[in-house]
Amino acid sequence: MEKYIHAPLDAETISGLRAGDFVYITGTIYTARDAAHKRMSEALAKNEMLPITLENNIIYYLGPSPASEGRPIGSAGPTTSGRMDKYTPELLDLGLKGMIGKGKRSAAVKEAIIRNGCVYFAAIGGAGALLSKAITESEIIAFEDLGTEAIRKLEVVDFPVIVVMDANGNDLYEQILK
Repeated sequence: MEKYIHAPLDAETISGLRAGDFVYITGTIYTARDAAHKRMSEALAKNEMLPITLENNIIYYLGPSPASEGRPIGSAGPTTSGRMDKYTPELLDLGLKGMIGKGKRSAAVKEAIIRNGCVYFAAIGGAGALLSKAITESEIIAFEDLGTEAIRKLEVVDFPVIVVMDANGNDLYEQILK
């Protein structure tokens, strides 16, 4: 089923999503990869504030290519999500509601998704140039020294993703294997 949703997310939107749904996201999402997740985890361990508000937001596991002239961002394909799994349950417990990446997630992430009523989306790997066309604005907001792994605030219009794991724990990858 095709669905059009807005970010940040709300509980009603999330509850209407099912593994396998094709979704187009419009609104604000954030980027963070391995190094940014590590820094956020270190900040939380020191009881420091995070550079972004997690509540109801979506993090896209992305390290974009440099933007060409006249574009807000370069190629914007997803990073393998499993590399963030050791940090993800804590972020979901703090209010993060969605993630965009590619690949399977750990049992701990699945439990945190169910516990917190969240959703995991996949973007199509290898389609970064196409995905970048749905990004209308890009601004580095934290950890600029990390270069491509800095945290960015993105404005997206009809950003195409697939629900891989819904809030009930239904997992598209597992369904396909069966």
